[in-house]
Amino acid sequence: MSHTDSPALHTAPYGTWRSPITAEAIVADTVGLDQIAVDGTDIYWIEGRASEQGRCVLIRHRNGINEDMMPAPWNVRTRVHEYGGGAYVVAEGVVYFSNLLDQAIYRADTSSGQAEKFRAPVAVTRSNDSGRRFADAVIDHQRNRLIAVCEDHAETTTEPANIIVAVDIDGKCADTVLVDGHDFFASPRVSPDGKQLAWLSWDHPDMPWDGTSLWLATIDADGLPNAPRLIAGGRRESIFQPAWSPSGELHFVSDRSGWWNLYRLGSDSVQALCPMAAEFGRAQWNFGVATYGFARDGNLLCTYVQDGSWHLARLDRITLALTPILLPFRHISDLKIGDGFAVFIGGAPDIASCIVRLDLNTAVWTILRRAVAFEVDQAYLSTAEAIDFPTANNLNAHAFFYAPRNRDFKAGTDERAPLLVLNHGGPTSTASPTLNFSIQFWTSRGFAVVDVNYGGSTGYGRAYRERLYGQWGVVDVEDAISAARFLVERGEVDADRLVIRGSSAGGYTTLAALTFHDYFKAGASYYGVSDLEALARDCHKFESRYLDHLIGPYPAERATYQARSPIHHVDRLAAPLVLFQGLEDKVVPPNQSQMMFDALNKKKLPVAYITFAGEQHGFRRAQNIKHALEAEFYFYARVFGFAADDAPVLIDIKNLS
Repeated sequence: MSHTDSPALHTAPYGTWRSPITAEAIVADTVGLDQIAVDGTDIYWIEGRASEQGRCVLIRHRNGINEDMMPAPWNVRTRVHEYGGGAYVVAEGVVYFSNLLDQAIYRADTSSGQAEKFRAPVAVTRSNDSGRRFADAVIDHQRNRLIAVCEDHAETTTEPANIIVAVDIDGKCADTVLVDGHDFFASPRVSPDGKQLAWLSWDHPDMPWDGTSLWLATIDADGLPNAPRLIAGGRRESIFQPAWSPSGELHFVSDRSGWWNLYRLGSDSVQALCPMAAEFGRAQWNFGVATYGFARDGNLLCTYVQDGSWHLARLDRITLALTPILLPFRHISDLKIGDGFAVFIGGAPDIASCIVRLDLNTAVWTILRRAVAFEVDQAYLSTAEAIDFPTANNLNAHAFFYAPRNRDFKAGTDERAPLLVLNHGGPTSTASPTLNFSIQFWTSRGFAVVDVNYGGSTGYGRAYRERLYGQWGVVDVEDAISAARFLVERGEVDADRLVIRGSSAGGYTTLAALTFHDYFKAGASYYGVSDLEALARDCHKFESRYLDHLIGPYPAERATYQARSPIHHVDRLAAPLVLFQGLEDKVVPPNQSQMMFDALNKKKLPVAYITFAGEQHGFRRAQNIKHALEAEFYFYARVFGFAADDAPVLIDIKNLS
């Protein structure tokens, strides 16, 4: 007998079902997992802990034990590009890391295995009075130095300078500039013999997924790169993850074919290793991201995404045969290779994000750390269904659909579920089918959810990414509406209870959909953009020209910016809206949400505005994450008239009788 036929089921309207998946349970012991490194048999990673105000903690796994490497207040996080990544590097038990508070690099010797010895890291660079931030470092062992990307904020009247520098490991010498002359740099990589340096660069207005250049230079007797030459890339080719094989062959990922595929630099040409309609690369929002690596024999272990699902495979360096490794994971990221094993962050529709160790000889995998300690009966969980649906211009788009599910409840036979349409940030990013309890929070209460990979998302080739060129606020909104319409026509959801929500860029999609279309009945914007002109004028360097591709050059296309900015068209907005905003957000400043709230309140529309002191772009503190989720549920309960027993948060909703 299925759970839906069980006599123990209670009949109750969608949205009112009681669920053990509470906001409290979700944040109680949840961590973010990021930035894996392998050092011999030791495995390291970063945990972002909401329970510690978002502190990023370095963890080491040794002999079956996970151990914190550094106590509070040490916070292993760099703010290069604001999004960071590549915050530490480790070799032979010595860790070099960026500390959030002062952005200096510190050295910590963890080789003894005694945590007491880790509590006094030694500064390698000067503290933040120099204005310098560092990321994506590698160790140049032959010269006793780090080679890292540096973002210099010392000159406050202009945008920061980005360079590649050499940092003396002993902290005795000043940093040496190795490479400059471009707006951005990433992935400095020293060859195994120490004689060559490869790196990536790009310039305004491109983002790294638009166009990057791969450079290669010999390192001279003074430790400086000599006669750099362009290997691949340009304005219309995105290069990702240059890496050296054990034998000294330079590999990289390029989308020159329309798909991010693997390539190798030969003696006289570049060779495609595994051409296929799949993505072996990712959007470089963060430093240090890896999709492939090398076994000791020189063969590659690589990950790639097709139709929204990631796969792991071996690639023979001689025959170029690709052999899949069958695993249950549909999301695989941050792959790192050790001697006889691989480590990655994995996830699946029934497995929340986790650190996974895979034995390459036996194919046995072990979970070393789960992002969520919370466990619940599978009968409360909704499984992601990959859907393709028709959208504007006779095209198809992609999404993951989650039907309502709760082992204890069912709805009346004539009722259809309210639908929550999710729009990921970026917008050059992607939705994943990994078990996400923030989605299950909704489905277990009787909401349907569709997580949309609108045109512009990664994972479906360059042409799909470029659908958003010049069309942000149009294509993404059309795809969100089309996903909802598809599910309405399929009989899955209630056309009168359609909600749209998103964060950052997804928040803009939410605001644009509610403003320029009369389709959704309510919305939630998390630090979303309401004024595109304000974003173009007031944004950190990394994204300061991002809108040139998404909207058009500013101020030349000012009319388009104004036409697509919800703040200028609130007279067209007629749906209730709740806004959430961190007050220290440098990516989407708080005035963006404040302006939208003021305009809606003046118009007497139902609106709520919740701010969080100390939060930046994305909420990191447990109490704030919990409060936002409960407040959003309370908002929908009030707007749609749910008699929800577990909607405890009372927020000030203006203009709602």
